[in-house]
Amino acid sequence: MKKLTITLSVVAAFGLSAVASDALIEKAKQAGLKPIPENKTELYKLIDNPKNPVTDEKIELGKKLYFDPRLSKSGLISCNTCHNLATGGVDGVDVATGHKWRGNPHHLNSPTVYNAVFMEKQFWDGRSPDLEDQAQGPIQATPEMAATKEHVEKVVNSMPAYVKAFKQAYNDPKFKPSFKDVADVIAVFERTLVTPSRFDEFLNGCDKALTKKEKEGLKIFIDKGCASCHNGVGLGGSMQPFPAVGKYKYANVGDFKGDKNGMVKTPTLRNILETRPYFHNGAVWDIEEAIKIMGETQLGVKISDKEADKIKAFFGALTGKKPYVRYPELPASTDKTPKPDLN
Repeated sequence: MKKLTITLSVVAAFGLSAVASDALIEKAKQAGLKPIPENKTELYKLIDNPKNPVTDEKIELGKKLYFDPRLSKSGLISCNTCHNLATGGVDGVDVATGHKWRGNPHHLNSPTVYNAVFMEKQFWDGRSPDLEDQAQGPIQATPEMAATKEHVEKVVNSMPAYVKAFKQAYNDPKFKPSFKDVADVIAVFERTLVTPSRFDEFLNGCDKALTKKEKEGLKIFIDKGCASCHNGVGLGGSMQPFPAVGKYKYANVGDFKGDKNGMVKTPTLRNILETRPYFHNGAVWDIEEAIKIMGETQLGVKISDKEADKIKAFFGALTGKKPYVRYPELPASTDKTPKPDLN
């Protein structure tokens, strides 16, 4: 009888736990939180751009160009310089630093490239509608790669291996890659940089995917209103007013004010513990401070130390599995390849 009582107690406790988890999953979904699809076909529907279809050939070519510093004026800076795939898709400094070691004039921080495909807009001011358009910006920006369209086209067309790869990727023996084509294939590669996490497993019904503390943090995250902006598959990506209801204590760092309506792109929370520092101006290095600031600035609520600690624990469940990316072997420069210009 004693053994039976213990068994029934365990079953009851397990049942209650499962019910509680099911309720939390439903609560998360009602708050607008969505998992990265497990099914490859469903995921493809999310990451593909009908105007620039994802193919294996474009992915491989885009990867090479993503890592190729010769696209920059100096020959030293690649996309991976500021969006380092080995360090959470960011550069780990407060202000994006590029050509001639100059920081962004508005003191803007480099956002992560991982899961950028799930963002509704690109850049902090949301000026680009997609990754294809976004990829053109940093290459030409003076404080970043500082190149011209002509420079990029000369670099790519000077190397027979790149020209051949473009012809194969676009199935056209007469294809001559343009600047836009270079940006397009880089964007295709970036579209594959998604990082499914334990949180996705939890939303898909795996109760054990999250710890008790992480579940508590998720509940606080939802109850405080954080999910009103950090939602969807990307847990961010929409344009929101910033600051919304309170003053941002580090507003004096840089002069960025958002778009013409004062709207700022909501950053993804996926892999957030790997992408310090935080905020558009990289002014905050401690995640718990960032959590408290967001409560005061965006929601008008106070988040206690204990609550911030639990939300941080939940953020740990958002650290995802990165796609395997082997550093590519790039084609050799030729006599026609533009020489590096450090000026």
